[in-house]
Amino acid sequence: MKKYTEMTKEELLAEKAELEAKYREYQARNLSLNMARGKPCVEQLNLSMGMMDVLNADSDLTCDDGTDCRNYGVLDGIKEAQELLADMMEVPSDHIIIYGNSSLNVMFDTVARSMSHGVMGSTPWSKLDKVKFLCPVPGYDRHFRITEYFGIEMINIPMTPEGPDMDMVEKLVSEDESIKGIWCVPKYSNPQGYSYSDLTVRRFARLKPAAKDFRIYWDNAYTIHHLYDNEQDNLVEILAECKRAGNPDLVYKFASTSKISFPGSGIAALASSNNNLEDIKEQLGVQTIGHDKVNQLRHVRFFGDIHGMIEHMRKHADILRPKFEAVLEILERELGGLDIGEWTKPKGGYFISFDSLEGCAKDIVARCKKAGVVMTGAGATYPYGKDPKDSNIRIAPSYPPLSDLIIATELFTLCVKLSSINKLLSK
Repeated sequence: MKKYTEMTKEELLAEKAELEAKYREYQARNLSLNMARGKPCVEQLNLSMGMMDVLNADSDLTCDDGTDCRNYGVLDGIKEAQELLADMMEVPSDHIIIYGNSSLNVMFDTVARSMSHGVMGSTPWSKLDKVKFLCPVPGYDRHFRITEYFGIEMINIPMTPEGPDMDMVEKLVSEDESIKGIWCVPKYSNPQGYSYSDLTVRRFARLKPAAKDFRIYWDNAYTIHHLYDNEQDNLVEILAECKRAGNPDLVYKFASTSKISFPGSGIAALASSNNNLEDIKEQLGVQTIGHDKVNQLRHVRFFGDIHGMIEHMRKHADILRPKFEAVLEILERELGGLDIGEWTKPKGGYFISFDSLEGCAKDIVARCKKAGVVMTGAGATYPYGKDPKDSNIRIAPSYPPLSDLIIATELFTLCVKLSSINKLLSK
């Protein structure tokens, strides 16, 4: 088909009339479909049901070192869980703390602790005139909500297929002492599915921040969330690279099993340098006597080791892969060559990032909702919910059944076409 950008006004109006008739047909179907968030689907959750059976009233709940998981204690997590998640995060097991179910909670606490008590003896951020964070965009909305909640000024950093614009990151970090951190989803990023290149990781490890309390918030949420066995992105391990570069304290590395076992009942972890961990444990020892060791043991008994976890994630991939491929096939079939949108083709993670013509994203999402399909809100992938180009939309294929996903994506492409035509006609 001819590019929309090359059509005459008459051709666009004719196309619009045809599309509006199809849109009314969708509205008449009274659809109620939701692809707003990257939640695992029922089939994925069912994969972990065996975890309910690995412990019972007759189980020995004692660890190899004699720890009784039913009782108080063990602030940084049982040794077996440390080893399992350390292997998943590619770090030494003595550089990790095991938490409760949510890595987002750990990130919130890390920012809150920095606000109230500072980082390793530095001035608490709450006592400073200005605190800033760098935010690769488009990015993860919940990261941005944490820094917004604490009144931290957020600065947009453009993302590329190699990772954040490192020229910009290096310049800003080295010149401005009020910049205290940067949010990163380094592997299969949310929402684009990009993975940072080796050079990007090495440049991060060699940053020279003006602020001694600057930290990289390395949220490796999708560390083993591949879609393909033979096409997988791999990262240079950031903690080892920082140590090699003489910057051992530069990174907080977060991960969890939220999209591996049960999202509400997984285990989270933070890996960092010994200095950072000791600083964190001071607060942690006041906050808790220890997290849920029974759940930690449950995960260890269910997965066994990292090899069991990887095999488990292959089953997740078998469920997710057809959904991602269906969305990408429809996008290409319906929008390819029309010059009205671009989209990413990730090899893992949970999202596909779509960029419409400038000024169309909110209208596309609103049209979808009006016809019964709820998408992630336009602007959500930017700090303060403000996409300066109003063009980015996050597509989350994981949760709906495949049949619903196909309908939702076909409606989405129809809304993209209608919105784009209106945009072009308005010029």
